[in-house]
Amino acid sequence: MTTTVIERKWHSTTEVAEMLGFGLSKTKMLVLTGEIRSVKVGRNRRILLAWVDEYVQRVTADAEGWAA
Repeated sequence: MTTTVIERKWHSTTEVAEMLGFGLSKTKMLVLTGEIRSVKVGRNRRILLAWVDEYVQRVTADAEGWAA
């Protein structure tokens, strides 16, 4: 018997805050300012993991460029 693992595609702002180790308020501000991309589905904001990765790459690239 094979077990299939289904990975979630969409994440809530709360889940993204936990992933990044940020507070919910900071994460909501990043979403509202567009620093982390999101879409509105009904009354909720949803974020793809790829968009979280884009944010992390952008922030770390900025930090590396500043340190050089």
